[in-house]
Amino acid sequence: MPSSHSSTVTALATAIGFQEGFGGALFATALILACIVMYDATGVRLHAGRQAEVLNQIVYELPAEHPLAESRPLRELLGHTPPQVAAGGLLGIVTSFVGYFIFLDAR
Repeated sequence: MPSSHSSTVTALATAIGFQEGFGGALFATALILACIVMYDATGVRLHAGRQAEVLNQIVYELPAEHPLAESRPLRELLGHTPPQVAAGGLLGIVTSFVGYFIFLDAR
């Protein structure tokens, strides 16, 4: 359910924020990377998956003698819905938060 890409980049950004400070350039760079990855997951990849569904339906309805009738179907499960990306982002933040405090206690 949650987007693993979103959870990874948000955990990275949060961990950098804890380690280097939330006002630094390194955190800003990680935050921008997280935004790009999350935008890509909900926008570009999700819509590419929906287009693949439509194209597969069109190819399925072609007559058998058409040259594209035997082509293999496109992958339809691309991208994530906004709730999946939000859940992944929240999971990444929580994971980084818990990891930070586990290592803080170990010092």
